[in-house]
Amino acid sequence: MLPPVDFKDIQEKLSTHFRPWNRSFQFWVRAVDIYTGYKVSLSLSLSLSVYVFQVRVSFVKDVQKQEAMWERQHEVAAEKIYSMCSDLGGFFLKVYETFSSNFNWVFVFVLLILNYVEVFQVRVSFVKDVQKQEAMWERQHEVAAEKIYSMCSDLGGFFLKVAQIIGKPDLAPAAWVKRLVTLCDRAPATPFGDIQLMLEKELGKSIGEMFERFEMDPLGSASIAQVHQARLQGDKNDVAVKVQHPGIQDLMMTDIRNLQAFALYIQKTDVKFDLYSITKEMETQIGYEFDFIREANAMEKIRGFLYENNKKSPVLVPRVIQDMVSRRVLVMEYMDGIPILNLGDEIAKRGINPGGKIAAAAKQKILESLTLAYGQMILKSGFFHADPHPGNVLICKGSEVALLDYGQVKDLPENLRLGYANLVLAIADNDPIRAAESYRELGIDTLSQCENEQQELLRLAQTMFDTKLPPGVVMLQPFSEESSIKKIAVRAFPEELFSVLRTVHLLRGLSVGLGINYSCAEQWRSIAEEALYCAGRLKGDPS
Repeated sequence: MLPPVDFKDIQEKLSTHFRPWNRSFQFWVRAVDIYTGYKVSLSLSLSLSVYVFQVRVSFVKDVQKQEAMWERQHEVAAEKIYSMCSDLGGFFLKVYETFSSNFNWVFVFVLLILNYVEVFQVRVSFVKDVQKQEAMWERQHEVAAEKIYSMCSDLGGFFLKVAQIIGKPDLAPAAWVKRLVTLCDRAPATPFGDIQLMLEKELGKSIGEMFERFEMDPLGSASIAQVHQARLQGDKNDVAVKVQHPGIQDLMMTDIRNLQAFALYIQKTDVKFDLYSITKEMETQIGYEFDFIREANAMEKIRGFLYENNKKSPVLVPRVIQDMVSRRVLVMEYMDGIPILNLGDEIAKRGINPGGKIAAAAKQKILESLTLAYGQMILKSGFFHADPHPGNVLICKGSEVALLDYGQVKDLPENLRLGYANLVLAIADNDPIRAAESYRELGIDTLSQCENEQQELLRLAQTMFDTKLPPGVVMLQPFSEESSIKKIAVRAFPEELFSVLRTVHLLRGLSVGLGINYSCAEQWRSIAEEALYCAGRLKGDPS
């Protein structure tokens, strides 16, 4: 007699096998349709309005007034983006409910950002009352933030990374930041039953054999894994247990490969920047995050470096619990602290004025600790933690900073480490000639037809590799006509350098969130000088 056929098992295997193909097919069919329809309608309506607004801005000499004009346009554009999504309906409003079409939302979002300024220029002339405009768009920012949050949290995986990237206070409206930033460590959790199966399979023992106590509710859940607090048998101290979400690797890698193909097209049509190299580096770095053995080794290496090169390490690094690490499970020292996202609330709870001197001093100390640690890692060692988003930063007793999650680390080649040290000095000294030399040394290939090319190259370096915002600016406008990114085409960008760029931008987001505008290049000057001196490229003693 033949054994019974398990049709459910067959269905699950077929679904798993064809899932990447289905996701890719849905992405390209809808992306081409949306892109072609959007570009055709947009190009017919924008040319005149773009020209008119540029003329208007050119007649305004007061920088603050120019910034105010752009700010009003940002607010108008918010409605245009929201109106577009609402008018199209169906797919856009219910995209997060459609499992196989998730990447389309990212496509639309990126496309809207690419045409952000142009959309503002179409709408701005229809809004007369600035105060009413601001109030209306603030409400719409909140509505849009909720919709983006729902999409990212429901679809998970790569989209949680998207939320981390766009939910930065120096890039996005406050309503977006407030909503999306919660996804840094409060993403939808995997049910405890699945976590228990993964944990016991990976470590080869039951939870009861390994742990005296194990909290079923996670401390936090992110795009790749979630973390539980527990206590080992026969131990007095708590540990943090990081467990990978089942099946997450295939899901995320499919989305990234679709992104790579999209990047190839976009960099030939819309953006004068080597986006493909960036997506390749993303594929490499995110691919590493699925190997917790590699993460444990990285954590130990960085911990050793920081503790050996300082009387007191500028940041705390968890200690790995030996013999309790596998490719999908990592047990480490538990760090007791407050998420940096909750710092303001904690300060207020203690009766301290969040805008007072005591709070400012605490925030300054936190930022200085992070900046020193990253300066030493990037410029002195070349091996660094490459993911300082808010979910990975804890504030412990005495304003000490704990740096978590070493899934994304980068080992810079010697030539890039020293080339970047040279660029840091160029930015800190406001030296356009040295900046141009550093571009060539780093292999950043640019093309420019603008006047004052060297000065624009320096401005571009400051935009990409420094945390300081220009006076009066609270949010970057990378696609404005005055932006260096618009004036200088970046034809080639080293993949390995993307992790440095991303790290600096995340540090900038943290500094803006803390209300401190500072230059990491100026803070890193002495470390960069020491690195170049030790390599024989700088005369004199930097100390």
